[in-house]
Amino acid sequence: MTTRVSPSPFPSVDRLARLASVQTLSDRHGRTAVVDTIRAVLDAHRKTLRESLAEHAAPDEDDIVAEVDARLQANSALSLRRMFNLSGTVLHTNLGRALLPEAAVEHACMAMRHPCNLEFDLDTGGRGERDTLVESLLTEFTGAEAATVVNNNAAAVLLVLAALAHERDVVVSRGELVEIGGAFRVPDVMRSANARLVEVGTTNRTHKADYRNAIGPQTAALMKVHASNYQITGFTASVSDADVADIAHAHELPFFTDLGAGSLIDLSKYGLPREPVVRDVVAAGGDVVTFSGDKLLGGPQAGLIVGKGELIAKIKRHPLKRALRVSKMTLAALEATLMLYRNPDALVASLPPLRLLTRSTDDIAALARRIEPLLADALGAAWRVSVAATSTQVGSGSLPVDLLPSVALAIEYIDAKSGTALRELAGRLRRLPVPVIGRVSDNRLLLDLRCLEDEGEFIAQLHALKRAV
Repeated sequence: MTTRVSPSPFPSVDRLARLASVQTLSDRHGRTAVVDTIRAVLDAHRKTLRESLAEHAAPDEDDIVAEVDARLQANSALSLRRMFNLSGTVLHTNLGRALLPEAAVEHACMAMRHPCNLEFDLDTGGRGERDTLVESLLTEFTGAEAATVVNNNAAAVLLVLAALAHERDVVVSRGELVEIGGAFRVPDVMRSANARLVEVGTTNRTHKADYRNAIGPQTAALMKVHASNYQITGFTASVSDADVADIAHAHELPFFTDLGAGSLIDLSKYGLPREPVVRDVVAAGGDVVTFSGDKLLGGPQAGLIVGKGELIAKIKRHPLKRALRVSKMTLAALEATLMLYRNPDALVASLPPLRLLTRSTDDIAALARRIEPLLADALGAAWRVSVAATSTQVGSGSLPVDLLPSVALAIEYIDAKSGTALRELAGRLRRLPVPVIGRVSDNRLLLDLRCLEDEGEFIAQLHALKRAV
């Protein structure tokens, strides 16, 4: 007796792979990936057909090819994507902090495309040290004797403590034992560096006598930490950098300052709130000063360490230095960014964070008025769009209590029950070709336009938003 085998309702993998449309996919994604994806799509449909209790029609070839194409596109999409930062935070940690100047982008691309003198001395023909690429620029702008670079400011603090205070005491005011993003805490970093924390003063008041009384035979350094992400107000007292430096030097101890964000220039000259300037801290007696490269400085992520030559030399010799060193791309971007500071008159135009922070509200308001009717048309009658005054944060722990006036497009759902609708709209904005990040506040979705410079591309994708809504 012969058993009849029912023909498969699906085309074979080989037949699908020979289709002209699939050949095009193979040219783009590779034959192996295409064939594997065809098998995965067919297996998924066979499983659905087996498990379905109701009648289930097999997809035709065009449907299968479309599904294969969609899967391949999803699998080949890069995870790191460009976005529109309309969140109201200029230096947004989750969105990559500082935008790099074009000079830094070009110099980093050169380092990626070509051999370069990362650790090669062009004068002697021998081995060089990568820090020398930026050390002279850092000392020029800070007044320090020497400098070195690691991968971020947390690493800079860790390395300094490990090199200068291993198994010894470091005196810090209780009001400066900060925690920053990602649960980074100064006491935890000290323990990781095998340095012992000696707390002095109280949360809101610390005096010179507190530092003096804490010094003992095991003291390695006096340390100040700039409270970059919060501010204590009211009944307060703190000791200046110069006074702490005097106390440290009177006892032949180094004075170490962690500035966090740090700035190479006086921001008040540009109408912005003042942030501690690295040169001023060095001049006040800072023997070692650490700060970030990707915040107010406007460069790539890096931890910058400047100070006395003998102390920086000791820090460079520590084994952790090699583990925390930066790549050629970071050094190239940092060097090009630092070079811009030699022309302060052009700094606003050339340094994106400074340009965005100093942007006038009149300019932002004019932009908002141009976009408002276009956005309203894209969203439809269920939504109300208006131009609204708002405030921008600097972000990334810089100037934490200072807000800059700005202008936003405020989106409101006409129905009173708008919470779910606002969240859904925020999700649709994130799914646009170039995702748009805003913030929900007071039952409105705010798109702060301070950081929107590519007006044309933003407007061009509103048709995609209109289809989604």
